[in-house]
Amino acid sequence: MALLKIVHYPESVLLTVGKPVEEFDEDLKKLIEDMFETMYDAKGVGLAAPQIAVSQRLFVMDCSGGEDETQKIALINPEIIHVEGKQIGDEGCLSFPGLYQKVQRNLRTVVRYQNVRGEFQELDGEDLTARCVLHETDHCDGIVFLDQMTFLKREMAKRKIKKLQKTGKWE
Repeated sequence: MALLKIVHYPESVLLTVGKPVEEFDEDLKKLIEDMFETMYDAKGVGLAAPQIAVSQRLFVMDCSGGEDETQKIALINPEIIHVEGKQIGDEGCLSFPGLYQKVQRNLRTVVRYQNVRGEFQELDGEDLTARCVLHETDHCDGIVFLDQMTFLKREMAKRKIKKLQKTGKWE
């Protein structure tokens, strides 16, 4: 396994719709293993392929932070098929180091995806699981969490990013 480089906003790959995964092979399995290792090393709960400069519709997540093996999941070609409710909570992103903002998301989501063997499955999640699925699916669609903020919060976040870039803390 290998640690992968996480790209930071405003890298263009983060703002581009990912291509569907078509090959379910050993290379895909290795990429997923490396993504999990990278996510755990960065202390994240989710990591999408565009965040490692791979423009594909794929992400890994583990809302237990590595504490519960049953929470470790790779979602390939995710498609949100149902959402309900609302939640507002702090959200961060590995491609936005040090930036946390309150973001409104759906409280519950159902996502249809393929597993590493290409088999279709569904995940019905609430709370942090729903937030993570929505956040990472957004990455697959070229949407970053700045896009989910109000105009005022987004402008404040962009100013903070510029300060971090000037001080060299955004590398």
